[in-house]
Amino acid sequence: MITLSRTDTSIVGRWWWTVDRWLLIAIGTLIAVGAVLTLAASPAVANRIGYGSFHFVTRQLIFLAPAILVMLGTSLLSPVWVRRVAVIVFMGAFAGMLLTFVLGPEVKGAHRWIQFGGISLQPSEFVKPSFAVVAAWLFAEWRRGNGFPGWAISAALCALVLGVLAMQPDLGMAIVVAAVWSAQFFIAGLPMLLVLVLGGLGLAGIFGAYTFLPHVTARIDKFLDPSGKENYQIERAMEAFTAGGLLGRGPGEGSVKNVLPDAHTDFIFAVAGEEFGLFACLFILGLFAFVVLRCMGRLLTENNLFVLLAGAGLTVQFGLQAVINIGVNLHLLPTKGMTLPFISYGGSSLLALAFAMGMLLALTRWRPEHGVLR
Repeated sequence: MITLSRTDTSIVGRWWWTVDRWLLIAIGTLIAVGAVLTLAASPAVANRIGYGSFHFVTRQLIFLAPAILVMLGTSLLSPVWVRRVAVIVFMGAFAGMLLTFVLGPEVKGAHRWIQFGGISLQPSEFVKPSFAVVAAWLFAEWRRGNGFPGWAISAALCALVLGVLAMQPDLGMAIVVAAVWSAQFFIAGLPMLLVLVLGGLGLAGIFGAYTFLPHVTARIDKFLDPSGKENYQIERAMEAFTAGGLLGRGPGEGSVKNVLPDAHTDFIFAVAGEEFGLFACLFILGLFAFVVLRCMGRLLTENNLFVLLAGAGLTVQFGLQAVINIGVNLHLLPTKGMTLPFISYGGSSLLALAFAMGMLLALTRWRPEHGVLR
């Protein structure tokens, strides 16, 4: 058995004694729960569309090993290297977003993916966490008071990212990016006048999307009119939660996965509710809440503004994505096509979340000298 003593000065030894192991366990448990639910939900979907029963399970497992390596490898980084890697990933992923309009296939009217052989990647998934760290760096430099226009550069980059997302179109991703950026700006010391301006712009953006984007109009109208005939997936999801009760119908005994097109992705939480019941759903909710509260608790003791802003941005992003997905499943929010972190099927989402959580693990590691980038 390999043991690491506190006197071990190797990279792995220092990592082991400084990383938040409770946070690591919670994330590992979410990954394990996701593997189980993918195994439960995806075979029925694969059979319905003509693939082998374990088509999606196999593809998810192919991405799982590199995702774990990405998360652990990124968690070894110091804050300054987290910043550098995030800048590189952001530039590459944003270039990939632009390439989707040239090389990417059109899927349901959207240009979001790039194909490499038999694998599809969604570059915007990697823009989401990397931009949160880049924005944190720009805000931190602005707050140093040396005249660097960090907030203006950050705002311009945010507008650029949101513009490309609107063109793809991907409103759900745009909302998450805008919300995280606004939260970081607020923490960094956003003047109250700008709070009102950004709030007004946000409302105007939602109204504009509802007015000029037909797919947004349809989704909001379906949400506001539950009796409409277009609420098929939501109705099946609500039936699944009702049928599951407290303890569920049992693994493999659910029926919603046989009729829901997105049972393995957007509505996998409904599969969990039917097959494993209310207590299992509360357990999953508890895991997400633990990760968010644990990270926020660690960041409250942080004196380095960059680490605070980057960690807060990544934490808000993680929690908000979970809230949106679960809210859609429970018919509390309009459908947005947002995956449940580490639970839903999706290679790009899994790799991007692993990268985000790796950066968060790195930023929340115990450092003897707060405020110093090492």
